[in-house]
Amino acid sequence: MASPSYRLEKLDDYRWLIPRGAKPGMLTDALIYADERLLKDILHDQSLEQAVNVAMLPGIAGRSLAMPDIHQGYGFPIGGVAATRPEEGGVISPGGVGFDINCGVRLLASTLTRDEVQARLRDLVDQLFRDIPSGAGREGSIRISYQELDRVLTDGAAWMVERGYGRAEDLATCEESGTIEGADPGRVSDRAKKRGLPQLGTLGSGNHFLEVQYVERVFEPAVASLLGLHLDQVVVLIHSGSRGLGHQVCTDYLRDMGEAMRRYGIDLPDRQLACVPVHSPEGQNYLAAMRAAANFAWANRQGITHFTRQAFQRIFGANVELRVVYDVCHNIAKLERHALDGREAAVMVHRKGATRAFPGGRPEVPAAYQAAGQPVLIPGSMGTASYVLVGAEGAMRETFGTTCHGAGRVMSRTAAKKSAYAANARQRLEERGILVRAETRDGITEEIPEAYKDVDAVIEVVHQAGLSRRVARLKPIGVIKG
Repeated sequence: MASPSYRLEKLDDYRWLIPRGAKPGMLTDALIYADERLLKDILHDQSLEQAVNVAMLPGIAGRSLAMPDIHQGYGFPIGGVAATRPEEGGVISPGGVGFDINCGVRLLASTLTRDEVQARLRDLVDQLFRDIPSGAGREGSIRISYQELDRVLTDGAAWMVERGYGRAEDLATCEESGTIEGADPGRVSDRAKKRGLPQLGTLGSGNHFLEVQYVERVFEPAVASLLGLHLDQVVVLIHSGSRGLGHQVCTDYLRDMGEAMRRYGIDLPDRQLACVPVHSPEGQNYLAAMRAAANFAWANRQGITHFTRQAFQRIFGANVELRVVYDVCHNIAKLERHALDGREAAVMVHRKGATRAFPGGRPEVPAAYQAAGQPVLIPGSMGTASYVLVGAEGAMRETFGTTCHGAGRVMSRTAAKKSAYAANARQRLEERGILVRAETRDGITEEIPEAYKDVDAVIEVVHQAGLSRRVARLKPIGVIKG
């Protein structure tokens, strides 16, 4: 179903405005980052309507924002960004975070070149597929107790490193150092814990993947060098999140907030935008549980990193190194300080299918990257390209330090499976030199490249709009899917 027909004001080649007043109840404008070609895809679903509805959130600061990879989601569009002012009745909305809390991406840089890996690529892909469980409901080999799970929810990736699943330097180049403060395992339901308990170190299903890639192109050599990247270097991109635990946390609190909204006198046109004031008991409980789920996701990617290193060493020897370049989260809400109306203020930034993109100078950027800015990792669709960007000053002025998170779907999973492209998807990828291993056929057909927007076009928009800068383009040669 297409979005309702709103009058879009073209601000420039990469920005479109739906002005406040386009729909009764809007408290601010909705700003969409897209070029004309991408805008045509965006108009095919309800994502613009969702961006307009987000503009009605109590206490919203600035504009309701939509990245060029925007597509229809639950409540918020995927690719939607909004900040609220907690001190002025601003709300927290689970729909602005998503079901897969801290779904994110980690980039590992190897000491191998494409030529060195190519001869044993099939062996490597098979080994990775054996060592890293993938698929819906799959259990991992990391066995922990209930008490240990609570430590994971509190300490995140740091707990994994303490237990030998990585090394201390891995944490220095993770968003939040792999552990966000304010998590409370006591606010996570027993059902959520039971779902997450056996899933550490697992990929999951849907659009989650592990890809063996190589650096195909470098746009900014000095910045790439600072990040430790060079042409033809083999890298690994890991895309996974908080698995069943995070999904259950979102489910639990959506139910609770739907009931609480009436008590706070909040009325919105879409029940999927269930929300409560940030400072309310319900809001604080959700934030404590969401942060716990985010820590689980960082621990999960740390476990996958450990098994990836083992697989590489089994195939290429003990001297092979895989260094964490960076780890970013896509689905999260954070209390951050940003410039508003000429002064700095604390705002709750919802990033739903969007990536933090801070330039150098912010204390949140690792010391090693201060001269370049925070790395931004943008996975493409299976079989196309991924990108490494860095944050830019324009994001601080316009988007609360945020950019896109991927290519963005143009075809539902059901439509992708039924499309003509699905019939020989694996064969077509192998003909292009990309080996794919998946737990099920659907794991491939749901994620065919044709189901997504052109990632190069998406990156062009955020680069030209000044939200982030291109550093390197990565091409896949091996893919592990659920």
